[in-house]
Amino acid sequence: MRNTQSIRGPVVPSRGPLRPLGTDEVRITGGFWAKRQQVNGEATLGHALAWMDELGWTGNFTTVANGAGSPVRKGREFSDSEVYKIVEAMSWEHGRSANDDLNARIDALTSTFAAAQAGDGYLSTAFGRDWQRPRYHDLAWGHELYCVGHLLQAAVARTRTAGDGPLLDVARRAADHVCEVFGPGSTGVCGHPEIETALVELARLTGEQRYLDQAALFVDRRGHRSLPAHEFGWSYFSDDVPVRKATVLRGHAVRALYLACGAVDVAVETGDDDLLDAVAAQFDRTWARRTHITGGMGSRHQDEAFGDDFVLPADRAYAETCAGVATVMLAQRLLLATGDSRYAGITDRVLHNVIATAIGDDGRSFFYANTLHQRTPARPNDDGERLDVGGGLRAPWFEVSCCLPNIARLLASLSSYLVTADDTGLRLHQYADCDVETRLADGRPVGIEVRTSYPEGGDVAVRVTRSGAPWSITLRVPDWATGAVLDVDHQRHPVAPGDVVLTREWAVGQEIRLELPMRPRFIRPDPRIDAVRGCVAVERGPLVLCAESLGENDLDALRVCTGHDPEQTGDGAVVRARFDAALDSSWPYGEPSARPGTPVPLHLTPYHRWARRGPSTMRVWLPTA
Repeated sequence: MRNTQSIRGPVVPSRGPLRPLGTDEVRITGGFWAKRQQVNGEATLGHALAWMDELGWTGNFTTVANGAGSPVRKGREFSDSEVYKIVEAMSWEHGRSANDDLNARIDALTSTFAAAQAGDGYLSTAFGRDWQRPRYHDLAWGHELYCVGHLLQAAVARTRTAGDGPLLDVARRAADHVCEVFGPGSTGVCGHPEIETALVELARLTGEQRYLDQAALFVDRRGHRSLPAHEFGWSYFSDDVPVRKATVLRGHAVRALYLACGAVDVAVETGDDDLLDAVAAQFDRTWARRTHITGGMGSRHQDEAFGDDFVLPADRAYAETCAGVATVMLAQRLLLATGDSRYAGITDRVLHNVIATAIGDDGRSFFYANTLHQRTPARPNDDGERLDVGGGLRAPWFEVSCCLPNIARLLASLSSYLVTADDTGLRLHQYADCDVETRLADGRPVGIEVRTSYPEGGDVAVRVTRSGAPWSITLRVPDWATGAVLDVDHQRHPVAPGDVVLTREWAVGQEIRLELPMRPRFIRPDPRIDAVRGCVAVERGPLVLCAESLGENDLDALRVCTGHDPEQTGDGAVVRARFDAALDSSWPYGEPSARPGTPVPLHLTPYHRWARRGPSTMRVWLPTA
């Protein structure tokens, strides 16, 4: 087992082939993600806090602490979790930028948490007081353990970036309470998984075995139908099949992915390879059969759930932003646990086509769901709180606003997802401008700087900044990058998709250059995906492209001519297409009736840019002529 006490990151396993590097060891310095981190720190965190203050979500803690009368609580029963998530995000951001204002706000919120905490460690603003419903009377929907899980993760972030403090004390008391109530002899599980991975991370931080044991109990209890029956079925709660016996992720997408994260964490810390293999196989099958081309998870709106295999309608894609964050969390855990770089490829796809899409340019609006086909112009939003989750432009706030603080905590800690260390050196998984300085397992200091135009461009330059005896630098060549070229010491040679391992006694200043082919390409769906049969999509590098119309073209009439390869233009592409004029009839079935249009150039843009210029229609999957 490795020493993990000094690593600043959201997931720090004590064993495995890869060691994550902390946010102090990897610094994003420019480019695509640096801009988003800056907006996150300067705009998103304050925006989210302002909404939580205005709606009374933060004030709920003060109300509970005061304990007078029968006050009306503000927000949904799980709103505590959003406050905890934004504290986690602020903690990572303070560790990154040393923002004194954030530090003061974290301390102030921590004081309110401590004041609201009961003497036995229980902490919830929605249950447990004389004027409220009893504790744990509704495990299926109460979200009490889910909220505690986010409290624990906030405390882990705060401690790893600022040292031991009062938030860790609050979290340990809450975790001890959970272990007392739900330890051996209990059968209880939360309707929304989250506590599992949080308990493991707290165990990693503190060395407290009982937290890991409790997480393992929760994982093993899941799937025995202990929660009440529900119209969406037990799969909604991931309570239909034990984790070890399941073959695929199903039910509510975020719940399923969070549970999988917790199960991987338990498996790694306990050395349970059977559990690890089971979850990896479930995720692999889900990725191959139940995932949208963007990496989005979830195809059903009514229960925010996975559909059956290959049920992936573009115009009803749910692909919740929180599910995108959870997918990144799970892929990172599987990467660290297995060393298999294809999981880094999954993170690459989801980051650039779900996470980057969801957040507005100013950091003050976001998508909850991420459709792949907008049939009518997305309606403008006012400045109020939205009750629904789809159909409009990015909104400033939703009644259920889990996604914005989730994006915020991911962006603030993103540098910890870029590079890992193994027994021989460094492995680059995600390409972004960054500076890396760390020590290898034997204590040798090493360092590199990465400069790249990725994802718009395919050039990646790696320059050695610290070195000693021979060590390795591993670069990931994405699976789409057939024809990539590597240049080392001015010697160029082609490299195939996969890992490229370069081991030598590097000199300071020595450079490696990787050239990834970024030419656009047609992508055809598996024929079992009925909803998009007869369509193609276009990708360029890691980016999924889309056709977007502000009103100048009817995208329902679009037909793409696949006899001509897509041509690159900027970071998008141009395809040959025509717009067929449909002929209305009294019955929409029978022989197709349309007047073919004249082929014209159609400009496609990265999906993550759609709906940034105003109300528009959009489609990722393009019908062929």
